[in-house]
Amino acid sequence: MINQIVVYYRVSTRKQESSGAGLQAQKHDIAQYLSINHPNAEIINAYTEIESGKKNDRPKLEQALKLCKKEKATLVIAKLDRLARNVFFVSQLIENKVDFVAVDNPQATKTMIQMLAVFAEYERDIISQRIKDALAQKKAQGVKLGTTGKIRAKENKEQALKFAHTLEPLLLELEADGITASHKIAQELNARKVPTQKGGSWHPQTVTRIKKRLFL
Repeated sequence: MINQIVVYYRVSTRKQESSGAGLQAQKHDIAQYLSINHPNAEIINAYTEIESGKKNDRPKLEQALKLCKKEKATLVIAKLDRLARNVFFVSQLIENKVDFVAVDNPQATKTMIQMLAVFAEYERDIISQRIKDALAQKKAQGVKLGTTGKIRAKENKEQALKFAHTLEPLLLELEADGITASHKIAQELNARKVPTQKGGSWHPQTVTRIKKRLFL
C-alpha cells in the first residue's frame, strides 16, 4: 500500500511549462491514477523539471529522490520516459532503492522497467541515425541545408505541433476511457473519421509521433 507520494513532472522547455503542453497531460494521468488506485495516499510534494530527456543532470529529480528516501515515499511519474531515455540512468534509480511507479505501466517490475528503458534509448538512437542519414543523402544530392532549410523545418515543426494540440482534448478523452495503446487510438480516430494532418488515415506510428509532440 502506498501511503506517501512524491510526484515528478518533466517538460522539455519553459514554453511547454507555461503553456501547459505536456505538463497538463501528466497531471491528468497521475491524478486519475491516484484517485482510482490510491485515493487516501498523501502527496507530500511535487517537482517539475524543465530538462531534456537525454540529460542525466536532474536537480529536481534528485530533490524528489532525497525526499522519497527521507519520508519512505513512492515516486510517481506519468510515463517512464519522463525519468530518462538512458539505460544507465534508470539503473541508477533502481539501485537507489526508491520505490517508483510509472502511471502508464504501474505493474512493471524492475526488470521490465529496465527493458522499457532499453527500447526507449534504442528508439532515440534510431531516430537520430535516420536524421543523420537523411541529411547526408540530401547533401550528397547537392541540396544546401542552410538557412532556408532551417526556416522551413521550423515552420513544419510549428505546424505539426499546432495540429497535435488540436487533438490533445480528444486523446485525453480516449485515455480517460482506457484507450492508451497507439494502435487502439489509431483505430478509434479512423472510426470517428478524424483525418491526419495530411488528410490520410491513422497508423500506430502516426499516433506515437503525435503523442511525443504533446507529451515530451
